[in-house]
Amino acid sequence: MKVLSAFGTRPEAIKMAPLVRCLSRQPQIESKVAVTAQHREMLDQVLQLFQITPDYDLNIMHSGQTLENITSLALRGLGQIIAEEKPDLLLVHGDTTTTLSGALAAFYQQVPCGHVEAGLRTADKYAPFPEEINRRLVGSLADFHFAPTAAARDNLLAENIPAEKIFLTGNTVIDALLQTVEQECSLAGLGLDRLDWAKRVILLTCHRRENWGRPMEEIFAAVADTVREHSDVEVIFPVHKNPLVRQAAQEAFSTLSQVHLCQPLDYLPFCQVMKSCHLVLTDSGGLQEEAPALGKPVLVLREVTERPEAIAAGTARLIGTDYRRVREGVGLLLDDDKVYQSMAQAVNPYGDGRAAQYITEIILKKI
Repeated sequence: MKVLSAFGTRPEAIKMAPLVRCLSRQPQIESKVAVTAQHREMLDQVLQLFQITPDYDLNIMHSGQTLENITSLALRGLGQIIAEEKPDLLLVHGDTTTTLSGALAAFYQQVPCGHVEAGLRTADKYAPFPEEINRRLVGSLADFHFAPTAAARDNLLAENIPAEKIFLTGNTVIDALLQTVEQECSLAGLGLDRLDWAKRVILLTCHRRENWGRPMEEIFAAVADTVREHSDVEVIFPVHKNPLVRQAAQEAFSTLSQVHLCQPLDYLPFCQVMKSCHLVLTDSGGLQEEAPALGKPVLVLREVTERPEAIAAGTARLIGTDYRRVREGVGLLLDDDKVYQSMAQAVNPYGDGRAAQYITEIILKKI
C-alpha cells in the first residue's frame, strides 16, 4: 500500500511526524511525504528534529502571500504529485490551507483521503479563520476520519459521517510531545539569557488572524499591566514572524524588562520552555493539547475554541481577548494557588501518546 502524507506548516509537521515515522517502519506500507512549505523555516526545523526527508517539497511560501495564493499553489502542486505517485491513500492533517488543498486534489483524482485530527468544530465559520471552514470542507471530502476525542467523533456523526468511517485515536501531538520533551536541550543563545527561572514564568503565544488589531492590543495591554503588578512574574513571548504581530509586540513590551521577546523557538527548546514554565497563555490550538500533558494550566486567548474537551476537563479556561477578562484570568491563577493546582492536576483528555500507532493499525486493517 502506498500512503502519501501531505502537510505544510510547523504544527502539521509536529503532529504528522510520529505518524510518518510509524508508517515508514511498516513493511506493508510504502510511505511518501510531500510538503508545501506553506511555512518554510518553522517547518524545516521540525523535519530536521524528527529526521524526516520529504520526497516532494513545493516550497510555495513567499513574502506577502495571501490565502488565495497559498490555496492555488498548494492545490496545483499536490495535484501533480498525486497524479505522479498514484497513492492508495492521501493523509492530511487538521485545518490548514494545505490540508484543504490536499483533500480537494485527492478528490479531483478520486484518491481516498484520510483526515488526521478530524472533527474539531467551533460552529462559527469565522473563528478561527480560515481554519474552521477548512476542516469542515475536509470533513466532507475525506473518506476516513481519525478523531482525537469522543467529542470530535460526535461532531462528525452529527454531520452524517458514517460511523464505520470514523476512528477514535487520540491526538498525535501527545505522541510528538512525549517523544521530544525528555531530550536534553540548551536554551542558551535564544534571547532568553536574562530570564529568571526562579520567578513564575508565563509562556505567551499569540498570532491568530482573528486576533490581529484591537484584540491583540487588548491582550498585550492586559499582560503588560499584570506583569507590572507582579514583580515575581516574567513572560516568554516567542513572537510570530508576521509583521503585524511583531509590531504590536514591540509597541506593548519593548520597555518591560520582565517580558522577554524572542524569535520563534524550534520545537525542542519550545518543549523545554513549556515543561519549565508556570502557566501558558495562548491563542494556539496545539498548546491547548500539549501543555496539560505537562501539568501546565492553559488560558485560551480566543472567544471560541474547537477543543472544548480541555475546558470540560479543567486543564484550560477560555478567557477571550477583552482586556478585563485577560487581566482577571491571569490574575486568578497567579493569586489563587488552589485554582492553579486544580488546573495543573486535571487529567489531559487528548490521549495516551500512541495515536500514531493506532492510526497505522487502522490503515493496515481497515483501508
